[in-house]
Amino acid sequence: MNLNEMTAHELHDLLVGKKISSVELTTAVLDQIDRTEGSIGAYVSITRDQAIDAARAVDKKLADGESIGVLGGIPCAIKDNICTKGITTTCASKILENFVPPYDATVIAKLRAEEPIIVGKANMDEFAMGGSTENSGFHVTHNPRALDRVPGGSSGGSAAAVAGNEAIWALGSDTGGSIRQPASFCGVVGMKPTYGRVSRYGLVAYASSLDQIGPITKDVTDCAHVLNAIAGHDDMDSTSTAAPVPDYTKALVSDVGGLTIGLPKEYFAEGMDVEVERAVRSAAATYEKLGAKIKTISLPHTDYAISAYYLIAPAEAATNLERYDGVSYGVRIDGVDVVDMMKNTRTALFGAEVKRRIMIGNYALSAGYYDAYYLKALKVRTLIRNDFVEAFKDVDVILAPTAPTAAFKLGEMVDDPLKMYLQDVCTVPLNLAGLPGISIPCGETSTSLPIGFQLIGRALDEETLLRAAFTYEQQR
Repeated sequence: MNLNEMTAHELHDLLVGKKISSVELTTAVLDQIDRTEGSIGAYVSITRDQAIDAARAVDKKLADGESIGVLGGIPCAIKDNICTKGITTTCASKILENFVPPYDATVIAKLRAEEPIIVGKANMDEFAMGGSTENSGFHVTHNPRALDRVPGGSSGGSAAAVAGNEAIWALGSDTGGSIRQPASFCGVVGMKPTYGRVSRYGLVAYASSLDQIGPITKDVTDCAHVLNAIAGHDDMDSTSTAAPVPDYTKALVSDVGGLTIGLPKEYFAEGMDVEVERAVRSAAATYEKLGAKIKTISLPHTDYAISAYYLIAPAEAATNLERYDGVSYGVRIDGVDVVDMMKNTRTALFGAEVKRRIMIGNYALSAGYYDAYYLKALKVRTLIRNDFVEAFKDVDVILAPTAPTAAFKLGEMVDDPLKMYLQDVCTVPLNLAGLPGISIPCGETSTSLPIGFQLIGRALDEETLLRAAFTYEQQR
């Protein structure tokens, strides 16, 4: 097996055993990028020189007999909406094409203590608005498993980098499924932690009450290690929880005996791909054979989740994106006066999907429509959250499809945004409720496209999710 195809924990053992060097490993990943990036397009930028320098620093520590963390010396990709000091952070938008943050996001600061090797910033849907990474302001990303298919979104670049062995692991962000859906489409593991479990400071905001940073990895063990590194309270983030952070690797136990797993009937609705449903139900049968109890449950307000999400998220986006006006930072297009300059800048530099969501959000928040749309959506959000509260009185974990289909073809839904939005039907309820979820590969279609299922847990119970995910993974 090539070094770039291995997991972080496997590579850590080789590094500390001095069987390989970080420079050797980083070079292997950069070589893979050189070979495949032209066809995949996972990255917005490659930090080649910085990566080699960082790898040399890790090798020196090892040569001097110093210890390194599990992620130390391991190449990774960072979604390009997470601020990295001294490295361009564009959100895949032309309006931020030249923006270089003067500070690190909290997750990056935490990671730097672990000394991973950042090899680049991953492509994404512009400002995380999309489910296919076709809305990037720079280029489309292709699915490494089928180059004529989308990798999912908005963290499609992160998932494609891991699946294409252009990174060992990656960070993404999940507002309505943007980690889990691309993980499913690309055949890798992706976790959305509980809202507040990982600091959002330095994550360029799309919808502040929904966004959450999380890991995309090659296996569940790596997912636990990355979550260990990035989780925890942050005084710079007022929504960050002060709950203590466990050692998530201790949850990597192959045992689901005594667990009750719920199958929500609303997630297996008409229109779901037959092969996806078959694979997900097969995963449930596997859990039953392993000693878990499977119980059919109902989450009755699931049908309203998409409508609520696409009012709440655009409303928050419209507010968050007001700051991109050509005045303080970012690219500017001049006009005859300040108002004309702002109009010219936003018109020319925002993509079509960003403009669409700004318009939807401003409409929902406007006088005369706030009560009819936005306020009603918030009430529905409470009903959806209460559905989960009731369900978790009877089950420990909920199992459902990550997406209703496998990866669709590039261009298939570009001109039909409503059809694209409906792809989020299985993922957005978690974000509305603030709950953790993890997507795990569970098979392939007849045309060899990856299929994933997701496990949903109680708030701050990532440990049970990791335990259940690890147990399933060990059976494959």
